[in-house]
Amino acid sequence: MFFEGRTVLVTGATGLIGSHAIEALLARGARVVGTLHRSPPVVVDPRIEYRKVDLATREGCEAAAKGCDTVVFSAANTSGAFVMRTNPVAHVTENLLINSQLLEAAWRAKVERVAFVSTTTVYPAVPHAVREDEAFTGDPHPVYFGVGWMKRYIEKLCAFYEQKFGLKVAILRPTNVYGPRDKFDFERGHVLPALYIDDMTDALLGAIEKCADGDAINIGSGQPVTIREAVELVLRLTGRAGARVVYDPSKPTSIPTRTIDLAKARARLGYRPRVSFEEGLKRTIEWYRQNPAR
Repeated sequence: MFFEGRTVLVTGATGLIGSHAIEALLARGARVVGTLHRSPPVVVDPRIEYRKVDLATREGCEAAAKGCDTVVFSAANTSGAFVMRTNPVAHVTENLLINSQLLEAAWRAKVERVAFVSTTTVYPAVPHAVREDEAFTGDPHPVYFGVGWMKRYIEKLCAFYEQKFGLKVAILRPTNVYGPRDKFDFERGHVLPALYIDDMTDALLGAIEKCADGDAINIGSGQPVTIREAVELVLRLTGRAGARVVYDPSKPTSIPTRTIDLAKARARLGYRPRVSFEEGLKRTIEWYRQNPAR
């Protein structure tokens, strides 16, 4: 019953994480405010108050946060390996503006608690399942250098607002998330990881309730998936098993291997992923087939 009656701002309301967070919050009795920028709403419900704002501006952030007691930071300029290689600043400047100004707006609006969706790109490249306390032990992987340091800075800025002003902050570091409403075009899409959106949403709302103390928490599936395994499963689920697969090494790539330690998520959130990779892919493929325009 934690969210019953709370007014929760969800930024990036048309995105993968934001739109699913809105649905989960409505189911838990929250009053939901969502931000829109260029895209129309994807969750249409009379209980949602949509505010069309530009979160890259101070005025937009202040208008968004007004009257809210909780804020979910899920607005971001996101993309996959192609953009990371061809335009490495794409994830840096705008996201710094959005997150830093939104934090200040939340504080000025007397918001009680916020949830910042960070990322596992903050970590250095290590061969083992990386723990939360390793985030600042070295530079991020070269492909993620800009976005990794941007996320690290916002995490530290969250700590600043918590220490100086008492703002309660939940920080999650998820792997890439996939599911219905994801991006699937060649420029902005990313390879299918193992974290399904429903598990991410459960962890996000759980962290807001139980872990709003600035202690970052890894979120993932707990089951590593290789590119080959993902490709073969997609082919099987779409009736194309046995198709010849050609790997093109000239295409952009990112970090070759990343696994994360979920011990803290289990201990603090009781986190147990519910959706297997195969089941998540089945749901995503079904949605994709029903929504060819997206």
